[in-house]
Amino acid sequence: MLDDFMVRAVVAATGVALAAGPLGCFVVWRRMAYFGDAISHAAILGVALSLMFSFSVSAGVLLTAVAVALMVSQMSGRSLAADTLLGVAAHGSLALGLVALSFLPGVRVDLMGYLFGDVLAVGKADLALIWLGALAICAGVGWRWKRLILATLNPDLAASHNVDHRRERVFLMLAIALLVAVAIKVVGALLITALLIIPAATARGFARVPETMVLLAVLTGWIASFAGLGLSLYADTPAGASIVAGAVGLFLAGSLAQKVLGR
Repeated sequence: MLDDFMVRAVVAATGVALAAGPLGCFVVWRRMAYFGDAISHAAILGVALSLMFSFSVSAGVLLTAVAVALMVSQMSGRSLAADTLLGVAAHGSLALGLVALSFLPGVRVDLMGYLFGDVLAVGKADLALIWLGALAICAGVGWRWKRLILATLNPDLAASHNVDHRRERVFLMLAIALLVAVAIKVVGALLITALLIIPAATARGFARVPETMVLLAVLTGWIASFAGLGLSLYADTPAGASIVAGAVGLFLAGSLAQKVLGR
């Protein structure tokens, strides 16, 4: 069954949506959208370094994303505001990555694929990596669910329950870095943040408890993936961008439904 490229694309997009749903909810709740953008931009630098030193692209992206996440976590709030530091990290890492790629004339790089994704070219090894990463993210979020919720609601409340909100923030940063590493082939570095934020934002208006919002975010990501891949198949549009366009369509439809229902 996995010999069919469209089946592999659907399975890969499903795995990414499964991991992006719960993480995206925390990104929306904690207003970390700009952080997700910075980590996804850092992926291009990871691609360049992995090609330069001849090791796995996924490993290079993961290591670079983790390094940027830890740097931002340690430096934010000291000499620069968090949003300023994230802006420097996002644009600086993207620029450094593009400059580094220009010094590799003997290496053919599908830059558009890394920027915007190429889910139709996902192989069986890529599928294994995506699902291992997705399951690890879901297991980690499930393991730390109560602590993450407490730290998100109120740092003081979390401290009264012996929960370090800074540690939970670092955990979310590392989980987002892992998602970027496994999702870069599906939607690309520039569209990963959209897949994090848009399904969660769509689900927020229809959920009264956090668990419901997570389930709706995953469902929205799945529907957007199927719709985007169908559009790509029949209209010959870029697959990654089509998935994000499907998510945007669901967000607009959800917003309209809330107005019609008077909520």
